[in-house]
Amino acid sequence: MTITSSSFVKDLFPGLKNHFGVNYNDFDAEYRQLFDVVSSDKKYEERVQRTGYGLAAQKAEGASLLYDTAQEGYTSRITNVAYALGSKITREAIDDNQYIELGQSQTRWMARSMMQTKENVSANVYNRGFNSTYTGGDGKELLATDHPSLSGSQSNELATPADLSEASLEDLCIQIMQAKDDRGLRIQLRPKRLIVPTDLFFESQRILKSELQPNSANNDINVLRAAGVIPEVAVNHFLTDTDAFFIRTDLPSEEGMIFQQRVEADLEMDGDFDTKNMCYSAYERYGVGWADWRGLYGTAGAA
Repeated sequence: MTITSSSFVKDLFPGLKNHFGVNYNDFDAEYRQLFDVVSSDKKYEERVQRTGYGLAAQKAEGASLLYDTAQEGYTSRITNVAYALGSKITREAIDDNQYIELGQSQTRWMARSMMQTKENVSANVYNRGFNSTYTGGDGKELLATDHPSLSGSQSNELATPADLSEASLEDLCIQIMQAKDDRGLRIQLRPKRLIVPTDLFFESQRILKSELQPNSANNDINVLRAAGVIPEVAVNHFLTDTDAFFIRTDLPSEEGMIFQQRVEADLEMDGDFDTKNMCYSAYERYGVGWADWRGLYGTAGAA
């Protein structure tokens, strides 16, 4: 499709007071709260799990010790995907416009569209986190109660889905504190950031910022706040499940939730010799996913 003079009829004549509809404020880069942002220089990046050793066994005097084996676990592959957008404007539409520089506007509008695309692609990893159609390297969805491991099934999801409350947050934090590696050894894993949709913003503030227990006549302290169990709260405007919430953990970068940038957003323009149309394009390439599911815990909510 090509933008012609008829696309902006009112801009061709005097008397237009103002434009509206494209000058809205935009959000900060919210996808950075959902993922660790890293660079990539390949078509895809693979991250391979390594399993350590289990617990040591008692050794009887004079008897042989017990030998164990470390090995590779599952492989997580994140493939970089290209996203692009283009537009064409006739020479006449550019020349005859009385009010705005259409060419310059194209780059602003495209940059906004590319950023919103990135936000939607990133948030969809969370939106699909409970969907068994979208699986990771271990063959399970991101949030599951039965991630396979050498020590049996492990979980990063509440066994019974629950709405956001002091109790459900405490249960999820306890689950994080009880995390184990693939061989069943305890690991030091801590909550890093609570991530909620806009519908849960106010409730999350009441729960984490009240000095006493929220929604209660008790005079007990709010332990979540007093102990600083969850250091940050992030509201994401692109999450679609109104009662699901998530807690990112402090796994090292590139081991949990990963956004890998292959090519930064590139805006270009060029002229067509025959038609004299101006062509504008935006291009970007990145991949989004996870390696170790222990980078995120959550629940889909009770509804």
